[in-house]
Amino acid sequence: MSEPMFTKAIVRKPARSLVHGITTHPEFGKPDYELAVRQHDAYVKALERCGLAVQVLPALEEFPDSCFVEDVAVCTPRFALVTRPGAESRRDEITGIRGLLAAHYQVIEEIKAPGTLEGGDVMMVGEKFYIGLSSRTNAEGCAQFIKALERHGFTGQGVRMPPTLHLKTGCSYMEENVLLVDAAFAGYPEFKDFRHIAIAPEETYTANCLRINDYVIVPAGYPRTLAAIKAQGMKTLELDMSEYRKIDGGLSCLSLRF
Repeated sequence: MSEPMFTKAIVRKPARSLVHGITTHPEFGKPDYELAVRQHDAYVKALERCGLAVQVLPALEEFPDSCFVEDVAVCTPRFALVTRPGAESRRDEITGIRGLLAAHYQVIEEIKAPGTLEGGDVMMVGEKFYIGLSSRTNAEGCAQFIKALERHGFTGQGVRMPPTLHLKTGCSYMEENVLLVDAAFAGYPEFKDFRHIAIAPEETYTANCLRINDYVIVPAGYPRTLAAIKAQGMKTLELDMSEYRKIDGGLSCLSLRF
């Protein structure tokens, strides 16, 4: 790409309480904390390899899911937004986020009750944002976000959701009009004009990949998705995400990029 899409990232160290994070897949078992820390360190190194200056926030032991910092804010090219997480146990993770973002943004919007919105439901495609109407993001939160987008010259569109945690659990924009698409989203009219990379049913977890500047970061161990992305001429980095998968976390969840 001619110039970087992103130059900075914010991440948060995983807390020891991570092992008690929210999960819809208890059959995967509890995360191994020490391994999760090593995987997080590798994630930070990958972001740096993609050209980002990474700010690492301290762990928040009282919030097991707080390493998934993407959900507490949305960073756009013109403003930042402090969200209001739909999971009640995560509501207070937004404490201090406005001050943190103020170091980088002059304009900071916020979602107000009864609206809820989590960053994992927000997919940026150029000047347009798709917002998943999920169990974590409600219609009121979506409407508030769209109004904020329109105030700053962007557009937004709500997307009805299959039983999937977040929008970006099931589809991820790879730039160059390429969209990774899980089968649950394949027939969505909202996404008909993209070039689809269809995710094989046994590799559903890889619908959440992360395009950062010249690289696509891909979960390790999923050869079909990896080959399909490489076939588009994109450079890839693979990262082991095993411990985060156990608590419904993916690659995009672990950082704010701007």
